[in-house]
This record gives sequence, C-alpha cells and structure tokens, in this order.
Amino acid sequence: IALAINYRSVCSLCSTSQPRWASVNRGVLICDECCGVHRSLGRHSSQVRHLTHTPWAPTQLQMVQTLYNNGANSIWEHCLLDPMMSGKRKANPQDKVHPNKTEFIKAKYQMLAFVHRMPCRDDDSFTAKDLSKQLHSSVRTGNLETCLRLLSLGAQANFFDPEKGNTPLHVAAKAGQVSQAELLTIYGADPGAPDSNAKTPINYARQAGYHDLADRLVEIQYELTDRLAFYLCGRKPSNRFISPPPPPPMYSSLDLSELAKAAKKKLQSLSNHLFEELAMDVFDEVDRRETDAVWLATQNHSTLVTETTVVPFLPVNPEYSSTRNQGRQKLARFNAHEFATLVIDILSDSKRRQLGNSMISPKEKVELILKSRSGGEGLDNDQPDYDSVASDEDTDKEPPSGKDRTKVTNDANR
Repeated sequence: IALAINYRSVCSLCSTSQPRWASVNRGVLICDECCGVHRSLGRHSSQVRHLTHTPWAPTQLQMVQTLYNNGANSIWEHCLLDPMMSGKRKANPQDKVHPNKTEFIKAKYQMLAFVHRMPCRDDDSFTAKDLSKQLHSSVRTGNLETCLRLLSLGAQANFFDPEKGNTPLHVAAKAGQVSQAELLTIYGADPGAPDSNAKTPINYARQAGYHDLADRLVEIQYELTDRLAFYLCGRKPSNRFISPPPPPPMYSSLDLSELAKAAKKKLQSLSNHLFEELAMDVFDEVDRRETDAVWLATQNHSTLVTETTVVPFLPVNPEYSSTRNQGRQKLARFNAHEFATLVIDILSDSKRRQLGNSMISPKEKVELILKSRSGGEGLDNDQPDYDSVASDEDTDKEPPSGKDRTKVTNDANR
C-alpha cells in the first residue's frame, strides 16, 4: 500500500493532494469528491477501488501505480494539452462537484472527449484490427502506457491474431509481463482462451517458469465466483467448486417459498450465456454494495453530501439491452437476505454447470428469478425510480472503455 500513497500524489481530475481512491482501468488516482462521480458512471467506464480499505492483488496495485507515475492521465487529457483545441480547462479543487467536476469527469472518462483520435478511415473495422495488432506486438514489452493508449483507441484485448495464432495475453504471459497481463485482463482478456495449439496463457506462463503469473491468471479466471463467495463468507473457497464455502449462519435458513423454488428451477434452466450475464450483473451489484460500504466508512460524515455520493443502483451500461439494464437496477432492492440467497443459488449452479449437469432452455427469463428474490413486490417496469435505459434498438455506442473483468470467468463457470 505504501507504494500507492505518497505525499506527491495528486488527484488526476482536480489535483487535490493525497488521493485515496484509484480508477483501475484508467490507471489514475482520484480524490473523494471525484470518486463519488466516478462511481456514478458505472464499472464499464471506471472501476473504482480504495487504496487502503479495499483488498488488492499486489500486482494489480503495481500496475495502477506504474500507469499513474508514467503519465497515464495524459492519455485521457490529450486534447487539453492544447487549450486552443479543446476549449476546456481542467477542474480544480475549488470547483463545485455539480456541475463543474461532474461535467468534466463525464466528458473525460465516459465520453472520452479528450482522447487523441486516429485519422478517420472508411473502414473502422480495419482501424480496430490495426490497433489490435499493434497491441499484440506491444505487450511483450514493459511499456504499459502504450498499451493503455491503444486500448483507449479501440484495440481489443481478446484480439486473436490469425497469423500468430494467439491473443495479446498469450504473448504477455509467455514474456512474463505481469503488469501487461493485469492491464489486458482488466479490459476483458480471457486467461483461459486457447491459442491455435489449444494452449492457454496460463499454460505458457507455467512453461516459461512464471509460476506466480500463472497463479495470478488462475485467480483472475475465477474472480467472479471467488468474489461472490468472499461476499457471503469473508473467505474464498479452498478448492473452487469442489468444496465451496457454506453460507454463514445468518443465511442458513434459505427462502423456500414456492416462488423461490420456481425461480431456482428457472435459473437452472437458463442457457449458459444468460446465466453468465446474470452472474456478471450480480458481481457488479456486489461491487456496488461493497464500495458503498467502504465509501461510507471513510467519509467525514459532517460534510457528507448525500446527493453527490450515493449510488442507489447500478448505472446504465449503454452496451446492454433495456431489459438487462432494468434487471440490473432491480438488484438494488434486494435486502441482505434476499440478495445472499440469490448469490448462493448462483454459486451452487456455477458448480453444477462446471460439473456438466446443465439444463439448457434459452427461452427461460431472468425476470422471475429477480422477482422471487425480492418477494415479487415493487418490481413493476413502470416504476420511475430508475435511470433511463438504453433501448434494445439503440445503435450508438460509447467509445471503447474498460471492460468488466468478470467476463473472463465465463468458460470457468460453465
């Protein structure tokens, strides 16, 4: 932790001294006020963690600190280096959170308004492919900022090079580039993806003698289920799915209502794809609840301004359908017991699916599952309590941003 905190550190948004939070996928440190706005953007834009009150993998903390020290912030503020071009100025500590800091943070990290853009071409897919090939070549070196810049422009962390027969993570793992592997997995790279020889990045790391890196990639691969188990029990399973931790006593009496039983059957009937989506959404809700708890525990409550700090439900992800965004937001209405019951069901079914006892029925819906876990009350779609959500037909997407790391657990949890 001492690595991440020193007296010279300043908030990458407003230059407040000694920031206590980090945006992992952006490689920057941020102060309490700016963190409140970051959290409202959602994990698809900014993955926020407290430097001292949140558990960190040492290699991930090292990756963030390296990016911060090497000027990752300039990637997100490239156009601001020439004020005549942007017409914008950076926020400062004296600016109000609303609207000054909020508008600047959204422009910088949600709209990526100040990122240097590549020259326009007729074929955007060719541009993305070219960027991804550059990423594929760059990860064998220790130049993290170059790779973050390529990712910010649209390079794909899971790009499969047909000539090389592998992905950037295979290259980074074989070269023992730990920080590059951390960065790639933050942006969605899959540690379990096979190359043309049916070998994974984990295999290459072990073959090259980088056993700590291989162990870390395994940890990342199982991050979703490990995090859910830790949320329930305060510890990770010792043998992942072979002997998952039992629920704590306060959750030992599970909801056995008829609606809950029916919902459990529906969950078991979901296709692997829909089950993965639900598990990822629950992971995001766990992150929201845990981050809220850290936030409240670290604030000066005499100056706490509720409307600038509370994130009452998961923010809209424009890459998801309207139905999925509504379901994600409804997770916030579950009380502790209801939510724990859903988490336990997901862990149990993850184990069942990994052992190959799947019951596939793509027609089954997630809605009944959500209703049962909150008693079936107050979940009408006409409730005005939620953010507006993207339509299923929306085609305008945000510029490329940090992807949810839990996507890499898909194969592991089947």
